[in-house]
Amino acid sequence: MQIARETLLRSYRAMRTIRMFEERLHVEFATGEIPGFVHLYCGEEASAVGVCANLTDNDTIASTHRGHGHCIAKGVEVAGMMAEIYGRSTGVCRGKGGSMHIADLACGMLGANGIVGGGPPLICGAALSHKTLRDGGVAVAFYGDGASNEGTTLESLNLASVWQLPAVFVVEDNGYGEATGASFACAGTQKARAAGFGMPYIECDGSDYFAVHEAAGEAIAHARAGKGPVMLHVHLQRWYGHFEGDAMTYRAPNEVAEARRDHDCLRLFRERVTQAGLFEDSVLDEVDAAVTDEIEAAVLQAKDDPLPQSADLLADVYVRY
Repeated sequence: MQIARETLLRSYRAMRTIRMFEERLHVEFATGEIPGFVHLYCGEEASAVGVCANLTDNDTIASTHRGHGHCIAKGVEVAGMMAEIYGRSTGVCRGKGGSMHIADLACGMLGANGIVGGGPPLICGAALSHKTLRDGGVAVAFYGDGASNEGTTLESLNLASVWQLPAVFVVEDNGYGEATGASFACAGTQKARAAGFGMPYIECDGSDYFAVHEAAGEAIAHARAGKGPVMLHVHLQRWYGHFEGDAMTYRAPNEVAEARRDHDCLRLFRERVTQAGLFEDSVLDEVDAAVTDEIEAAVLQAKDDPLPQSADLLADVYVRY
């Protein structure tokens, strides 16, 4: 599949933005200024970006507690996200959602979700709306291997198949449901589960943007054509713990170091496009510098923004959406 140069540059910027956004949160969370929990997406950037590069503004997605990457890939504004994570009134949800509950319906982002397996049912509703309105939209649920065992997810797979909804179920399989290995907790295979609900199954390497882009393109085209739902199984590795502060004693001593060395989607992307002569390193360096400035400005602004104060803040959120 040939990908337009503009799409490649936009995708690189999105992946770099996710990486730097998360790396900065890793530092900032340690200061104690960020309330609540933070779950980082580092190492998984190619999945969110490779999928969302195939989506339009009309399409919808639902995410997980590890949702920053999906938000950025779908176009949610970085400054508003940072303010939301800091719990500020200028956040995309006016400081009411925090890290695990960022949403921006204007971008088709139905929300990160603290409920394991909470996204797939939302996507069934969104996909039914797209089908009923005949607007050509597709709904995408991102969820992990742990959430694949939840009844809500299995019921959603069944419903989407029965109603032949324009939905794509993206299993972001990093091998762990919190601290439990997938081999210990998941009976059978994701492919068998897809077959059990009568839907096509596609598998790809989540460290390879091009593999994800192609697989997602095939899945989304299938759903958009009215042929029903698809399961996309993306194999990837997260670089940090399930949450910030997780000691990761359940992982092998060199596991994360090897993932950073061998499965860095940003490094692999850069090597491929520069070796192919599509971009000079200097062009990508300029993107890196611009993203660095954007993240720095977002952090400084978030720290300076006011906390929510008024009793009618919730009404303000309803008015926005």
